[in-house]
Amino acid sequence: MKDNIIATKTYAFALKAIKLYQHLTAEKREFVLSKQFLRAATSIGANVEESVGGQSERDFFMKLNIAYKEARESHYWLRLLKDSEIITTEMANPLIQDVEEIQRILGSSIKTMRAKSNNQESNNQKSGMKS
Repeated sequence: MKDNIIATKTYAFALKAIKLYQHLTAEKREFVLSKQFLRAATSIGANVEESVGGQSERDFFMKLNIAYKEARESHYWLRLLKDSEIITTEMANPLIQDVEEIQRILGSSIKTMRAKSNNQESNNQKSGMKS
């Protein structure tokens, strides 16, 4: 069976997010922003996993969209943690790079699925079928 690259990357990102959360709560005594980041960051992979088991193409598409939105939110929290100097640039940048890569992969997948869906609808309309 071929590895699911996005599932692997989002799982690895979630593990890094947990480590950062542990650091923030134990060392920095920061509980609010770190919890927001943890929820968004771990939700990415959870939604990717749910998409794999989706009951329909629409379900798969919707779960990937949620994962993409959670990746964007994670990116926001990381930038906020970095720019407020709660974490260092050296801590933040590798995670920011990871989540940006995840966003690109998810965004590309969503764009491809949307184009495929639009093509199917167009073909169905041309042939007189209802979508």
